[in-house]
Amino acid sequence: MASAAANLTSLLRASTIQDHDEILKAANAAIKASKKDTEAQKTRVIALLKLDRFDDALRAITEGGDELEKECVFEKSYALYKSGQLDDAAKTLETTPAPSKSSRPFRHLAAQIAYRAEKFPDAADAYHHLLTGPGGLAGEENDLNINLLATNAQLEWNGLGHLLREQERQPSRDHLEAFETAYNAACTCIARGDFNRASVFLKRAQDLCEASEDLSADEKKAELLPIMVQHAYVLARLGKEAEAAALYKSIVLSEIPEAPTRAVAQNNEIAIGAAGRNPFLTQRLFQSATKLSGNDKLFAYQTSILKQNQYAIDLQAQKFEGIESSTSKTILQSPSPTSSVEIASLGVINAAAHTRLQTGVESLKQILPLLEKRPTDIGLLLTIIQLYVQLKKPGPALTLLEAFLKRLETASVPNSEDVRFAPGLVAVTVALYRLQGRQNSIRTELARASTHWRSKSKDSASSLLREAGIELLKSSSREDIALAGESFEALVAQSDKDAIAVAGLVASFANEDFAKIERYLPSLTPIERLTAGVTDVQALVASGVASIQTPAAPTSKKRPADHEPEKPAAKRRRKKRLPKNYEEGKLPDPERWLPLRDRSTYRPKGKKGRKRAQESTQGGVVKEEETLELVGGAGAVKVEKASGAQGGKKKKKGGKK
Repeated sequence: MASAAANLTSLLRASTIQDHDEILKAANAAIKASKKDTEAQKTRVIALLKLDRFDDALRAITEGGDELEKECVFEKSYALYKSGQLDDAAKTLETTPAPSKSSRPFRHLAAQIAYRAEKFPDAADAYHHLLTGPGGLAGEENDLNINLLATNAQLEWNGLGHLLREQERQPSRDHLEAFETAYNAACTCIARGDFNRASVFLKRAQDLCEASEDLSADEKKAELLPIMVQHAYVLARLGKEAEAAALYKSIVLSEIPEAPTRAVAQNNEIAIGAAGRNPFLTQRLFQSATKLSGNDKLFAYQTSILKQNQYAIDLQAQKFEGIESSTSKTILQSPSPTSSVEIASLGVINAAAHTRLQTGVESLKQILPLLEKRPTDIGLLLTIIQLYVQLKKPGPALTLLEAFLKRLETASVPNSEDVRFAPGLVAVTVALYRLQGRQNSIRTELARASTHWRSKSKDSASSLLREAGIELLKSSSREDIALAGESFEALVAQSDKDAIAVAGLVASFANEDFAKIERYLPSLTPIERLTAGVTDVQALVASGVASIQTPAAPTSKKRPADHEPEKPAAKRRRKKRLPKNYEEGKLPDPERWLPLRDRSTYRPKGKKGRKRAQESTQGGVVKEEETLELVGGAGAVKVEKASGAQGGKKKKKGGKK
């Protein structure tokens, strides 16, 4: 036993990072000699972790008993983290005694666990504490900045960019010094939609990586592949699909070491040019993409996007019934109402499958009954509103939206108010009101929304508060201006470097409370500097204030009394039309206006026709008529005069005498 322990001690003293196999053999020999040798057992666990045998390390900790488990809390938590058991890793780390829990290794591990568990606010806080706390190692600050930038990018991708500190909202020149920081800064720009700046940072990251002397050829290749994949995505989003396709051809996807990155790269490559490709071929390519297994997994937002891509391909392949069934099941199982982007997108896909990709009036007839079955489906509602707007019918769209908002106001669900005043829904409501010129309704909606979000402890709608304050400042009502001041005051409390918020705060309280804004005046641009280029003040005043014209509110169709009558439009003179057989200089037939039977050239056919022609007044015998008075003075009638012997009397017939 003494010999095995002595060999292990001497090996540990002379060990380097390449000796883990030898250390494991020596530790196993020491444990075989004495199963209660805690130090040898802990050495075996660390050697297994160094060899990336995490399941074996967990098994060794369990076999060592309670005493070893107390000694190896950090090691067990790390092994669980690397095995993908994030919840168990976090719980194990919580059992650490208070003095050890505040140490830098434990903080590092807690930040990594929070990052992989997609608890990005907690990860950001942990990295901030490590950056500002004492006891940092040489070169540790650079690694912490790299990890913090990656966490900030994840916050942006998950719609939590408002949690970033003011100095972290935009990338700086310091991020261009290392390829890791340049790459993570580019990812943050991509999450914000700033693809032009992201392209610049990715080019810089690629150049720095290729010029690095600290990396071997294989290490450079492993680091360059994710940069190139991300750059190809940026080029595609900028509309440069030819350049993106050429860049993908230079990437060997099978050489990408990380399976999640490989899966994303394959999906992005399939998406390029998919519009003009056979949808069944696209579906086959998508199904052959990398399938993740084991501990390899994508982040939630990446999984959601890939799922949406799959639904889009299935829609083009006309798998309508299957899509409608699966999306309906997911929507009904999710909390309702919800403003989740993933669930809302499923509502849109479900509507597309239900209508068989139809649009216009026919699609509205089919999906309006769906809204009665799912009255709190935001994705379905927004789809219907979009169809109405495309048909230039904002009235019915606004009626549906207002009814939906009233249902949310009367609902007893805990988060119904947050959904009711979700920034996206408020923006849609304001846009529809603006189409109808209802300015007062716009201010009322924004005032209610700003009041709701100002009562929240966390900043989750800063953009809404800013727009509400700007709109309310346009009002002449003192109440609206006061509400605008409260909105800007909340924004300034979050960040006094927000120039728009500071200017709005000054404009709101300039006439009411000068003491509240006095300390913010030096941060604003002086008036002298703003008017330095103005040479003719009178011309500037005469030109007035520029403003965006808004649609006028609908007025009555009745014409005012003092309205001048409109002049009748001048009649257009028709061009003279001549018959086909017209000959210049030849007199037209004078009987051309008479009916055919009244013309002199008319010759009827048959005996009856000739008889009627003889009886007609034209060339026929004129019959004599006489007028007979009716009895009792009832009037007179004309009858044909009888022909025969004049003055003759009819002979009476003789009868029997």
